Parts: sequence; structure tokens; C-alpha cells
Amino acid sequence: MLYKVKLKNADDHVLLDDRVFEWLSTDPYYAKVGLLDNLRKHSSGCAVFQKTWKKADGGFTTETFYLHKIIAERYLKDQKSSTRKLVGALNGNKLDCRLENLTFRSRSVASRKRKTSSKVGYTGVYKENNRYRAVISINGKAMHLGMFSTPEEAALAYNKKSREVFGDEGKINILRDSVIKP
Repeated sequence: MLYKVKLKNADDHVLLDDRVFEWLSTDPYYAKVGLLDNLRKHSSGCAVFQKTWKKADGGFTTETFYLHKIIAERYLKDQKSSTRKLVGALNGNKLDCRLENLTFRSRSVASRKRKTSSKVGYTGVYKENNRYRAVISINGKAMHLGMFSTPEEAALAYNKKSREVFGDEGKINILRDSVIKP
């Protein structure tokens, strides 16, 4: 069974497996602090819970729980290693916290999967004059893939090289609906 948990500060929902929902609902600490009733959407796009506590010696301290991290630490810890210690969503949706969607990744894979900051809208694609350059980083070195007439052609060149070099752990640009995908 799939559970949808409404976020307090957004119209979005978190998706949870039934056994994860059951655990979070019955765990003494998470139930006490109302974790499932107080999830918020973080600026990074993932679900978080924050609780501020008054310190015995005065002042306050804030505890922050990233939902995908606490789930992965509990259920997927056998995937974690010294190089694969960051939790990511396989489908790119950080609010999809189903076990089948969470995985531990290396820093380099997490970096490749991050949303692009390119003004053109595609990872590895940059406008130069009236053409588009495709570039990919391999082992810290930029590799020029060519100059293209459209950003979509450059994105396809990036995608091809990314699949070739990184396989499933590579970043793949999602082409706009108006473009026919080969």
C-alpha cells in the first residue's frame, strides 16, 4: 500500500511505503514529536522535519530530520559505503520516499544528478553566439562534444556521451515536449 502524507507548507505530498509509514507512526520518538504531521518542503525540494528544543542551560537548539535520509539509514543501510553515503531519489522526485526509489550515491553521482544551472536549461549545454556547445566533465576534465544549431541537439550529444561514460549513474537531459526524442 502507498501512503501520501501532506506537507504543511506546500500543496505537495510525500510518498511512503506501508512499512515505512507504520514505523514512523509507531516509533516512540517520531510519534512523540509528530514527525508525520509536521513535515515541510525544504528549499532543496525534499521533506524535512524540524523541532526546536529549549536547552537546560538557556537558549534553544534545532533538530532537523531529512525524511529520505532517516528512511534510507533504517532500511537501506546495506547499500551505504565509504564512497556511497549520500541518499538520492532514483526518479529525481525528492518527495518520493518509497524504498524502491531511494538509493545511496557517491558525491560525483549526486552532483551529476543535480538540477542544471545552465541558462539554456540543459546540463552541459551553453550558448555561444548563435550556436550551442555541448560539454561533459569526465574525471574532472571538460570534454568538448561539439557545436550544434539547437540546444536540443547539444543536449542529445551530452546524453549520448553521459550514457556511454556513466551508464545509469549519468545525468540525462529531459528534452522539452516539442522535441522528438530519438
